[in-house]
This record gives sequence, structure tokens and C-alpha cells, in this order.
Amino acid sequence: MDLLRAVGLVAATGTTGLMAGVFFAFSVAVMPGLRRTGDRTFVGAFQAVDRAIINPLFLSVFLAPLLTGGLAVLLHLPSQVRGVLPWTVVAFALYLATFVITVRVHVPRNDEIKAAGDPDRIADLAAVRARFDEARWRRWNHVRTVLCGASLVLFACALLAR
Repeated sequence: MDLLRAVGLVAATGTTGLMAGVFFAFSVAVMPGLRRTGDRTFVGAFQAVDRAIINPLFLSVFLAPLLTGGLAVLLHLPSQVRGVLPWTVVAFALYLATFVITVRVHVPRNDEIKAAGDPDRIADLAAVRARFDEARWRRWNHVRTVLCGASLVLFACALLAR
């Protein structure tokens, strides 16, 4: 059982780290780069990135911290290993908040910009970009980057506490 607890924590830490890296890359490279482009390039590039990221590997990694983090919490409920429990509970809660932000803020915006259609057929690209609300998307991405990064640190603290 102790090995399973350790593997669960390592898996939660690793998968959360992968997601923290994705959110960080969007905060410091992808969105700042797209911000400097014209409307046609922004809409087309964002649509292409969003279509590319929706794949089984990414979705598995995106969901994995919920599964592995939840497992880490459950495995540390027994009284003899509860010293790790606070770290895992808070880490899991932070990733859950990250997940909720993604589903409530980012996914609807991503879906809306994809639904606008082929940029070559959009009459008012500036309106599509404005409805997307880049500033809000970026702001909430920074929030989920910090939350996910904090979750990663807390899962690592749980490993150290073992």
C-alpha cells in the first residue's frame, strides 16, 4: 500500500507539472505572440491551436491530475499516513479550481471562436476577436497558471513530507 501511495503522489505531481507547463506556455509565449498579430492571423491561429490541442493525449493529461490527485487524497485518508493529507487535499483542490476555470471560462471562448468558421469567410474578423475577449482569456489563464503551479508545489511538498 505504501508503494501505491508513493506512485499516486508521483503521478499527481508529474501530471500536474505537465499541465502547469502548458498553462505557463500559453501565458508567456502563445497568447503574447498572438496578441501581436492581426485579426485574421489571431482567429486562424487560435482556431488551429485549439483544434490541435483537443486530442486524446492532451485530454488524458488534462484529466489525469483530477484522477491521480483524488487517488492520492483517498490513499492518505488512513490515520497512520495523514501527515501528507493536508498537502494532497489542498493540491487537489487547487487543480480542481484550475479545471473549473478552464471549463467555465476558456472552453466556451475557444468553442465560440472555432464556431465563427473559416477566417477567409468571416466578414468581420475584428468583431470575432472582440467577442473572444482576449484580455479575459489571458487574465484567467494567468490565474489557472498560478493555481496549477501552486498545486504542483504542494504535491511536491507532499512527496517530501513522506
